[in-house]
Amino acid sequence: MTLLRVPIFHCLRFCLSIWMCGVCGGLIAESVLAQTRYAQSEFPESIDIQPLPSERILDIPIDVAPSPALPGTVPESIVISAFEVIGSTVFSESDLATITAPYLNRPLTPAELFEVRSAITQRYVDQGYVNSGAYIPPQTLTDGILQIQVLEGQLTDINVDIVGRLSPNYVRSRLALAGSTPLNSERLLDGLRLLQLDPLIQNITAELATGTEPGTSILDVEVTVADTFDVELRTDNNRSPSVGSWRRGIALTEGNLLGQGDRIELEYLNTSGSDEVKLDYTFPVNARNGTIGWQTSLSDSSVIEDPFTVLDIQSESQTYGVSFRQPLVQTPNEELALGLRLTHQRSKTDFLSDVIGESVGFPSPGADADGRTRLSALRFSQEWTQTGNREVLALFSEFSLGLDLLEATVNDNAPDSQFFAWRGQAQWVKLLAPETLLLLKGGLQLSGDDLLPLEEFGLGGQQTVRGYRQNVLLTDNGFSLSGEVRLPVFRAREINGLLQLAPFVDMGGGWNHNGTNPDPNVLVSTGVGLLWQQGDRLTARLDWGIPLVDIDKRTSSLQENGLYFSINYRLF
Repeated sequence: MTLLRVPIFHCLRFCLSIWMCGVCGGLIAESVLAQTRYAQSEFPESIDIQPLPSERILDIPIDVAPSPALPGTVPESIVISAFEVIGSTVFSESDLATITAPYLNRPLTPAELFEVRSAITQRYVDQGYVNSGAYIPPQTLTDGILQIQVLEGQLTDINVDIVGRLSPNYVRSRLALAGSTPLNSERLLDGLRLLQLDPLIQNITAELATGTEPGTSILDVEVTVADTFDVELRTDNNRSPSVGSWRRGIALTEGNLLGQGDRIELEYLNTSGSDEVKLDYTFPVNARNGTIGWQTSLSDSSVIEDPFTVLDIQSESQTYGVSFRQPLVQTPNEELALGLRLTHQRSKTDFLSDVIGESVGFPSPGADADGRTRLSALRFSQEWTQTGNREVLALFSEFSLGLDLLEATVNDNAPDSQFFAWRGQAQWVKLLAPETLLLLKGGLQLSGDDLLPLEEFGLGGQQTVRGYRQNVLLTDNGFSLSGEVRLPVFRAREINGLLQLAPFVDMGGGWNHNGTNPDPNVLVSTGVGLLWQQGDRLTARLDWGIPLVDIDKRTSSLQENGLYFSINYRLF
């Protein structure tokens, strides 16, 4: 009889793999793999409703429109059978015909001819074309047809005076778009308002002056650059208890690194069982606020939650991405933008090093024998935001197409890098009364394939369904809904502090494409939060969520007891 000899650690690995996949696979996926999920675009916790910039940023002189004199010798009266308006790109022939119709086929005095010309000029001025106008050029009247020439105004020079470190071309190129020919004061004012809303600019004022030629204007602009360097300290308990829920971090941000409006952010995050470094850089590439970007994230972690510490589960991941974002519509009240990102993520999870003296790849869904997964994806996003004085509505959509690039994971039956998924988000903020807000938000993910844990939809935690631990449910498809009212309870005006009470209701559910659905797969909670905001320096939040759907607790952490906190403090 032949005796088959198998190394003991292979048997141990096989037995532990079956035990973990069947008994605690959900916990491991949540604790180790979920933390390396691709950083999807998220809405901020709240959207501030800010008043729009005042029209006072633009000073327009009254006598900008040209007023050429009526030429030559004119008879005491003439009869005009038709007016031919030349040079108008703003108004159609039918628009101008409504102005000239009362002056046809009757004797007209020179003063009445001036009236026709002035009426056309006034139509331009009323529509914001402040340096456009009409005049009657020297001509010989033929068949009773009188030509009226329109001189549509233009902006010939933009003089930019900047206090601070910012390229004048950053301002000039954006105002050149807003001041395109024919010059319109409302369009120019919108361009100035957009710059006033730009975080790089603290203040902007402009004066429109008459140019040296008829129909020309010069724009003089004064800009004060904002302080673009920021250091922020952050702490919360929004990580999985398996790697330590208490997270500490520091973020360094420079919004104008090279003086071109380019932004760089370096962030370090730490828990008792994890470390993460993020680097984001964006550079503006056109005057319509299009940007290219580079994103990098490096992390490593270990499970520190009993009873799994004895397994010595270690994980490391790297995420790289390049992106392009282009607003198609951009006004002070509305923005519609498209984005394209190519991302690549690598993760490796192993265990048993302390048990058998050798690391073994962890058998997570889609991983190879060494516990590695590689995911490449092309992501196409659409964003729309509408802002008013009392409300903000924001919508986000992203299609993700998995690619077989850069040694991406490809499996026959298990989840891999070849997938297609859609993710959407919506948020509505309504100002009900002074310092009283209603916030409604929701998220949805739909997938036509089994997904790697890196791409799954997570539920549980302060950002989705409070009252449950972070990412207690991870599924291919899912939804989340949340409603919250923020009520002012205390105002400390001497330190610009505001305390708000925030009762909330959260709900979410998830299901898998082919695999077994979690039980339960719907979470519902209610609770109350306290928010403290002190100027733009300090923001603190404490939430207590009460789960309405029972789910097994794994530890006695603050998260499992429905308590969440977050504190952000800006040093600069």
